[in-house]
Amino acid sequence: MTLQHLQQADPQIADALVDELQRQRSSIELIASENFTSLAVMEAVGSVLTNKYAEGQPGKRYYGGCHVVDIAEELARERVCKLFGARFANVQPHSGASANLAAYLSTVQPGDTVLGMSLAHGGHLTHGSPVNFSGLLYNMVSYGVDPQTETLDMDEVERVAKATRPKAIWAGASAYSRIIDFKRFADIAHEVGAWLLVDIAHIAGLVAGGAHPSPVPYADIVTSTSHKTLRGPRGGFLLTNDEELAARIDKAVFPGSQGGPLMHVIAGKAVAFGEALQPEFASYAHQVVANMRAMAQAVAAGGLRLVSGGTDNHLALVDLSAANITGKEAEQLLEQVGITANKNSIPNETRSPFVTSGIRLGSAAITTRGFNEDDAAEIGTLISNTVFGRDDRVVLQKTANRVADLLAAHPLYPEL
Repeated sequence: MTLQHLQQADPQIADALVDELQRQRSSIELIASENFTSLAVMEAVGSVLTNKYAEGQPGKRYYGGCHVVDIAEELARERVCKLFGARFANVQPHSGASANLAAYLSTVQPGDTVLGMSLAHGGHLTHGSPVNFSGLLYNMVSYGVDPQTETLDMDEVERVAKATRPKAIWAGASAYSRIIDFKRFADIAHEVGAWLLVDIAHIAGLVAGGAHPSPVPYADIVTSTSHKTLRGPRGGFLLTNDEELAARIDKAVFPGSQGGPLMHVIAGKAVAFGEALQPEFASYAHQVVANMRAMAQAVAAGGLRLVSGGTDNHLALVDLSAANITGKEAEQLLEQVGITANKNSIPNETRSPFVTSGIRLGSAAITTRGFNEDDAAEIGTLISNTVFGRDDRVVLQKTANRVADLLAAHPLYPEL
């Protein structure tokens, strides 16, 4: 990695970047919300566009000299609309949380009742957590998963919606491994007179690649991140097919919740959306799902329980009870052998979010790196072997050696 100017100006930060590249290269990345962008995306994000202020919308800015950055933003909007089959897009949100805030501001008022998936059952902070702006500003009510099947109980969603009459309903999750029935959510929302807001931050790449049903035909607003399975730079965006809502969204993003957009990141989004429009991205999205299923089946065969019994997307939630180990301990243990995952609460959790009884596994990043189903299955076996054999130094060393072999077979950013 060439960091000539940075090494001269700030060697400490340069060293940190080099160390992070080495960390990414030397670990099997299983955090479900992470991925590896292309070099083209990184070049766009690290470009001269970082110098430009561009408050407002393309063709209607509050600063001069925006005719060039307008091109990048228009390309991002056009490409993401084509990618998801939507009429309107706003690509300025700095994050998924920022996109969700704009969705709230576009549809409901502070104090209104909003229905979202419980964080404890796999939802997101912005879907109603009491410590988040959503829980602080709105009267949030929640739905969760069935205690037996650990899958969404749509009859229960309907019951809660009819009982509470929310002004908006959120669909989408951050730790849910099954297909989401967006049409049923739309039917429920329409029946109670609510807006349907769908957060596809985790599954956006799968939706774009045809590996998960799309919410765009059913939702009033779709929000997402541009990273995770979509494999772009860190950021957010919103989609809608309603022209009036599109105007509200634009105002909710700026001046409602943000100032100047990050034009270098928007350029990176445009690059990533263009990449996702290529035929090979659909193959990638389906491989992500195939890899996760293979990994999950191997984890289960090794003696660990899968929440909901399996996975239909890019992630799996693993109950560690059988191994008598906490999520925190498992996360630290796996990192020692070169596997990066994150502790995660499971439905009906008995431990704190800082300890947890489970871990969340994801396949997006390893698929980008070139791992196939056989590799993913072996990773699943290594995970089970590690947590059950944590007191056996021989097992841990063998695992670390095998992890190193798998990583060597799939080098990351060899051009750097």
